[in-house]
Amino acid sequence: MVKGLIVRGSRNLFTVRAGSEEIECRIKGKVLKGVEGYYNALAPGDIVEIDNGLIIGLEKRRNCFARFNQKGQAPQLLASNVDLIVCVASIASPPFRPRFIDRALAQAEIAGIPAAIVCNKYDLADPDLSDKDLGDSDLADPDIEERLSDFERIGYPVFRMSAKNGMGIDAFRQFICGKFSVLVGQSGTGKSSLINVLIPELEIKTGEINEKYSRGKHTTTQGVLLESMDGGEGANSIRVVDTPGIRRFAIADIKASELIFYMREFAPLAGKCSFGLSCSHQTETGCKIMEAVYAGVIHEDRYESFIRIQDEIAGKNSYADCD
Repeated sequence: MVKGLIVRGSRNLFTVRAGSEEIECRIKGKVLKGVEGYYNALAPGDIVEIDNGLIIGLEKRRNCFARFNQKGQAPQLLASNVDLIVCVASIASPPFRPRFIDRALAQAEIAGIPAAIVCNKYDLADPDLSDKDLGDSDLADPDIEERLSDFERIGYPVFRMSAKNGMGIDAFRQFICGKFSVLVGQSGTGKSSLINVLIPELEIKTGEINEKYSRGKHTTTQGVLLESMDGGEGANSIRVVDTPGIRRFAIADIKASELIFYMREFAPLAGKCSFGLSCSHQTETGCKIMEAVYAGVIHEDRYESFIRIQDEIAGKNSYADCD
């Protein structure tokens, strides 16, 4: 019996890295203790015990990042035992969708995992854009810059980048070195392209954008752990999980009334409304959340995301596209 690391897998077939060897394994008896309640049993980053091609045990997870799978009506694991969630968006093609970012950030807070934002494809704002121009907010859509600046204001690192021309890549590489990171985003935002720049020897397949719907094609079909150890172990290593493009990101593992605790600028106001934690934050007099929106402490779009997500969790609205 040996311990190994889940690299990829679906249904009941998983690739496990044990030392320098990768072994195709199945769960013994198709049931594994400790995975109850999830849509999928294991995810990249899980540490398991294997014996003769069978997974017989799961080491306790330090954390896990999931989303709610609507088809299976259960949380779907995307990765386990990670250090950083990187939400990848694009400035265009597909369009910038901040509500997707809001959902991914909230789920990272629920999991207790630090998060950062990458806004890719800045070359579409200006083909001549380079690192020296990073401080010039006039080079991108002012609405996009306003949202990115607000994410920075509430404490999230934001990287304005282009996998095509290399803008911002060096700073991002330094930021993720030594961390076990997960890239999450909608199809077409350039997750695989970023990995190709960071770890070029992998030559990850990338897809084209569906021009009719401004959506990417799913070139990554399952989460996979990718890494480069050329610079050595530890602080110089790049280890990322490339996840399939997600069209809708539904929140998992909390009740609607708990969402306020997992949006950073909302949390300090939890319980301070006239109706306390019973406040819906939509119509009540003395709602501190609405007062903060009027005062500019909470961005109007973030508030709209908060209401949408809260209603979705409560079952008042169906899960819509993250526009």
